[in-house]
Amino acid sequence: MTDTAPSTHELRHTPLDALHRRRGARMVPFAGYAMPVQYPAGILAEHLHTREKAGLFDVSHMGQIVLRAPSGQAEDAARALETLVPADIVALPPGRQRYALFTDAAGGILDDLMVSNQGDHLFLVVNAACKAADEAHLRTALAGRCTVEPLADHALIALQGPKAEAGLAALAPAVAAMQFMDSRPVTILGESCLVSRSGYTGED
Repeated sequence: MTDTAPSTHELRHTPLDALHRRRGARMVPFAGYAMPVQYPAGILAEHLHTREKAGLFDVSHMGQIVLRAPSGQAEDAARALETLVPADIVALPPGRQRYALFTDAAGGILDDLMVSNQGDHLFLVVNAACKAADEAHLRTALAGRCTVEPLADHALIALQGPKAEAGLAALAPAVAAMQFMDSRPVTILGESCLVSRSGYTGED
């Protein structure tokens, strides 16, 4: 894990920072944030537990962005976003998401992202190291067409492993019916969450 993050006193913290520290996590700089690199049980135990059962990962340092058109229609936000990504976003049905790439005028890749249609807006997840540049790119390129709202105070948690579905379904039965690349609002333990069944780091 290498990064050119600022010194420790300048590091930002995810909404779960206090929880990590209570659980004994070793915190390291990554993409400008203090992030947990391992817990007392060790990396091998964490790896095996995730491969055999399930593991939670705090990825709140990534950028979460709401893209909204003045019309309040996700389709209009999608038309605007399609000027920046070589992907069919307009045809994306509500509750579904797609992997896409931000490209520059010459077709070079600026960053990759996930885009989901939430009915009245698009929800974007971008990489931590590029999120400031991505937000600026969206604001400049889509000025007058969309509002760009970063959700800096929202946690983002990745649940992975063969027992991930069963574990989450015990708290929110509706997630068991979700297909790969679905994305929908779900209430979990009384909290309103946006749950997506997605990823590109391995198995479901």
